[in-house]
Order: sequence, then structure tokens, then C-alpha cells
Amino acid sequence: MPTPSAPAPNDRRSMRFANHDGRATIVLNDTTGIDVESASKGKFGSNPASVYGVWDVFVDWAATVNPTDSVLTLHRSRLGAPSPEPRQIFAIGLNYRDHAAESGFDLPDRLPPVFTKFQSSLTGPDTTVTLPAGGNTDWEVELVVVIGRETKGVGKAEAWGSVAGLAVGQDLSERISQLQGPAPQFSFGKSHAGFAPVGPWLVTPDELSDPDDLELGCAIDGDVVQRGRTSDLVFDVPELISSLSHGVTLYPGDLIFTGTPAGVGLARQPQRYLQPGEELRSWVEGIGEIHQVFTADR
Repeated sequence: MPTPSAPAPNDRRSMRFANHDGRATIVLNDTTGIDVESASKGKFGSNPASVYGVWDVFVDWAATVNPTDSVLTLHRSRLGAPSPEPRQIFAIGLNYRDHAAESGFDLPDRLPPVFTKFQSSLTGPDTTVTLPAGGNTDWEVELVVVIGRETKGVGKAEAWGSVAGLAVGQDLSERISQLQGPAPQFSFGKSHAGFAPVGPWLVTPDELSDPDDLELGCAIDGDVVQRGRTSDLVFDVPELISSLSHGVTLYPGDLIFTGTPAGVGLARQPQRYLQPGEELRSWVEGIGEIHQVFTADR
């Protein structure tokens, strides 16, 4: 899919931000970036996680950067999660009507199911994932929100102001451990190593023509298995942030996996799960793609 062009120099809120080799990086295009610590002469540190606590100041500074200063070559294999040290990773269930229907559940009326993915499952965009032995690992492409300021009790109208940016994510899910037992183990079944790939970078909302209406989807070895639009979210990004922030505090760098459209393997007849050797390509319009290859547990 096409990749968005570099932000215009006079667009103060438009930017792409990456974790490249563990260093904070402004993305100019698919192959070129700016090292933040070098370009800022130490005003901002090299750790990508450090900029989220001063996100507004950072974005204002980024708009002044000379695009030829401290330029480096980007390599996708060196990209990590754009927010590598979130205090919290929230995941939202049943947030697309078609996915709720295929799962056999009624739509939530006040707040969708909320669970967590443990931080140890978080990875960058292009990875090799080991399939848990004896499990049924499923795919769930999602738009991921990265929080840019501490947020508590925010209204829906102001909620986009809490967002640093958006990324592509996969809520990989091992269905046997997720659903077994007297009560479902959602967080555990969705938090195996490598089960939360995010990337390829963060895109600020102002870089997108309509951040509330983006196509997302995924394909296994070229076979499209999910395709939807974020305009079909039951609870859109502002409502999710507002609802969550009235119960908990959201911190800079936190991640919200916003839900997945229809097409998961669990709901298919017959059911289909990821197999060793398969490649999963996931995308969100205007942001980019992530890629996972799967291997057997040995």
C-alpha cells in the first residue's frame, strides 16, 4: 500500500516517529530518518520512551528541525516498537459490529471488554514469532493508539488531544489458553512472546486526512483474511480514551489496541489458525505495514 509522504515543514503537528536501533528517530520517508539526540544537541535523549513525557515540547521542536541534519538510513529490521516502555497496554474487545457478530456476542452498550497485554509480549514491526506448542494462534489486526500526555477524566471532545500518534498492531491470540478454564484467560492467552507487534512507526493524527476513518486489514501469504475501516468502530478513539480515563489514569507512552474487524480464524468454518512458515502482513491506511513470520516451538 502507498506510504504517506514526509510531513510539510510548516505543519507543526505532523510527524512520524520511530524507534530505530533503540534510538528516537524522526521519519522522513521509508528509508531516511533524523536521529533526535544528535539533531537536538542533547535536548532530547536517545531513548524513544523518554520523549512521550514531553511530547508537546518534542513535537514543537521537531517542526523546526532541518531535514538534512543528523540524517540516517532507516532499516526495517532495526525498527522496534515506537513506544517501547509503556506503563500500560490496554486491549479492547468486541469493538467492531461484524466481529462481535461472528463471535456470537451482543454489542457492548456502555464500555467494551477491556483487558491487558503484558509488556513482555511487545515487539517491533517485523518479527519472527514462535507458535506456542499445542495452541491455536489467531490473528487480530488493530489500530493502536499511543498516549502523549497524562490523561484523567477527559471528555470525548478533547480526547484526540491526548494522542501522540497511531500505529499498526496485531493482537495475536492463542485461543486454547485464552478460553480454557472456568473463566477466560484473555490477558495470558494474548501475551505470549511476540504477541504484540506494533509499528512500523508512530504517525501523528494531523498527518492523516481523517484519523477516524482508516482502512485496516491483514493477509496470510497474500490471502486477505481481514479488511475493515476504523469508522466502523463501535467505540471510536475519542470515546475509548474518554471512557478509559474516567476509570484509570492514562500515562504518556501507554498503548491502546482499539479492536479488530471480522475475519479471525476462530470464527471461520472450518476454523483456521496460523501455521509454521506462514507470513502475516498487517496494515493501516496512511500508516504502513507490519510483518510476522511464524515458526514452530521446538
